[in-house]
Amino acid sequence: MQIDNGVVAGAIPGVVWVKSSASVGNGNCVEVAALAGGGVAMRNSRFPDGPALVFTAAEIEAFLRGAKDAEFDHLTG
Repeated sequence: MQIDNGVVAGAIPGVVWVKSSASVGNGNCVEVAALAGGGVAMRNSRFPDGPALVFTAAEIEAFLRGAKDAEFDHLTG
């Protein structure tokens, strides 16, 4: 089954959504789920049945590399 960007997150079969242990518990979290084809789906925890963004493994790897290198720190203040 191909999963496309914008799919209803709650309609993706067989995934387990996870969020960071650093989440502050106020419902403002990003959750991710591994997809069968090797990609990753991402959703806003405040809207679990809202749209999911879907990324390839290479896209997630590049993003995580940038996050670990502090490339996005300016976005949080």
